[in-house]
Amino acid sequence: MSLYAIGDLHLSLGSDKPMDVFGGGWENYIEKIKNGFSLLGPDDVCVLCGDNSWAMSLDGSLEDFAFIGSLPGKKIILKGNHDYWWGTAAKMKSFFAQNGVENIDILHNNCFFYDGIAICGTRGWLAEGEADKEHNQKIMARETARLRASLQAAGNAGEKLCFFHYPPRYKDTVCQDIVDAMNEFGVKRCWYGHIHSYGHRFAVRGEAEGIVYEMVSADFVDFAPQKIV
Repeated sequence: MSLYAIGDLHLSLGSDKPMDVFGGGWENYIEKIKNGFSLLGPDDVCVLCGDNSWAMSLDGSLEDFAFIGSLPGKKIILKGNHDYWWGTAAKMKSFFAQNGVENIDILHNNCFFYDGIAICGTRGWLAEGEADKEHNQKIMARETARLRASLQAAGNAGEKLCFFHYPPRYKDTVCQDIVDAMNEFGVKRCWYGHIHSYGHRFAVRGEAEGIVYEMVSADFVDFAPQKIV
C-alpha cells in the first residue's frame, strides 16, 4: 500500500473542453492518465490536488468522476479554481453514492489518515500583486481557516502532510498565512498543482524555510501520480 499525489487532471469527458488542444504534452492525456494510474494497486491512495473536472455542475461531472472512480486505488479529492461543480461535502458524497462512483473521498475542513500519517489540506490561494487587496485577504483568511480545521482534525498524528491546489510559494510570492499555519502544526512536506506550461520554471520546489514543496501538476509529472510513501 502506497500514497501518491497528482493534480490538474482537467477532465472533460462530459463536456467539450479537452486539454489536447493546448499541446505542451496534453495530447492524448486521457490515455496518459490511465497509463500513469496503472502502477497503482487497489489499496493505494492518491490525493488529487484540484482542477479535477471542467464541468459546471455535479450532473455534468458524472462521466469525469466515473472515469476517476474506475482508475486503480482510492482517491482523495480537493477543490481547484476550475472545479465549478463543487458543492457541499454532503451533496457531493450523495451524488457519488447515487451514481455508483466509488473510492472517492473529499478533503474539505477535515483530514484522512494513511498508516498513521495525516493527509491535510485545502484549495489555498495565490494573490500576486496588490490588485483587489481586500478581496484577496478575505479569501486567504477563509482558506487559512480551512487549513487549520484540517490540521486540527489530525490530532496527534505522527506526521502531517499538506496538499493544496494553489502553491503556497510561487516566484517571489509567499502565502504567509498558509505557511505560518503549516509551521504552527509542524508540517514539513506539502504538494500542490495549478501551475502549467511556462509557469513550471517559476515553481518553488524543494526546501524553503523548513518545509519541502513539490509540484504535481499533471503536465509537469507526465500524468503519472507521484509516490510519497
